[in-house]
Amino acid sequence: MNDWSVGFLRSVLDAAPEGIVICEAGGDQPAVYVNAAFEYLTGHDAADLIGRNLRHLQGTDREQEPRYRLQHAIERGDSCQVMLRNYRKNGGVYWVDIHVQPIRDASGRVTHFIGYHRDASDRPRAAVRALAGMPSWMREDRLTGLATRPYFEELLKRDWALAQREMRQLGLAIFDVDSLGAYNDTYGRAGGDACVRRTAHLIAASFRRGSDLLGRWDGGGVIVLAPGHDQDKLAAYAQLIAQRVRDQQVHHPRSAAKFVTVSVGVACCMPLRDQPASLLVGAAEAALVRAKAAGRNQVAVAAKGDYAA
Repeated sequence: MNDWSVGFLRSVLDAAPEGIVICEAGGDQPAVYVNAAFEYLTGHDAADLIGRNLRHLQGTDREQEPRYRLQHAIERGDSCQVMLRNYRKNGGVYWVDIHVQPIRDASGRVTHFIGYHRDASDRPRAAVRALAGMPSWMREDRLTGLATRPYFEELLKRDWALAQREMRQLGLAIFDVDSLGAYNDTYGRAGGDACVRRTAHLIAASFRRGSDLLGRWDGGGVIVLAPGHDQDKLAAYAQLIAQRVRDQQVHHPRSAAKFVTVSVGVACCMPLRDQPASLLVGAAEAALVRAKAAGRNQVAVAAKGDYAA
């Protein structure tokens, strides 16, 4: 390819409306070319980007499941499409839709990767704006301070749609205070409310990631959406939290354990196209029913048959 051809191709790439970056396939996969749109998108000059792996655009926010899928695709020499949270030079966060394709030489060996980057920030913001339009009394549960059930369900639909697009797993856990009716009968409604509030605060304090969502479910129920967790990991963590609830030693004279306990239903799945978010909730609820039937103060995981549309 002569100099005129190289210059012409570079001018075409520089004029493209979406960000384009080319990285080496070997070593630390440094960037060897970025176009003007990519500089504008990231806020970085080419001199800040050339010769560096683009992982620095995630800052310290690297525990993103799509990032690992992108990394594994590059290791295999495959194409991949993901959505990531990146950070501009000034610290501002933005969502970016990334489509990566391998570039091969005449022998079929992958020498470079070309990435097409499109600003996707409007999609999450639009969803948040729509949800923020709900009045505050519909969004926040007055007893626990967590999301109300209707608000949580809308948040779940939003994250479900994103997970479908990004092909990432979602975990869901429903915690429910055992024998709450008997506790109310013993200590009155005010005592029962105090018990629910205290339990909800303990659970909320155990889920501190920015991606975790918590809501008040039914009665003494707290529902947690924990993206990126597999079923075994989430179940083990739920068991730890259930033990923390019991370790508070809040007296419950009409409970077999003699203290306030919770039962937990756990479900995890990767949302497929056309599947509703209620699929995951139904599976967690079915697991919770089994935990109660097994004697309460238990953690149960969803079985394959629980994921019924």
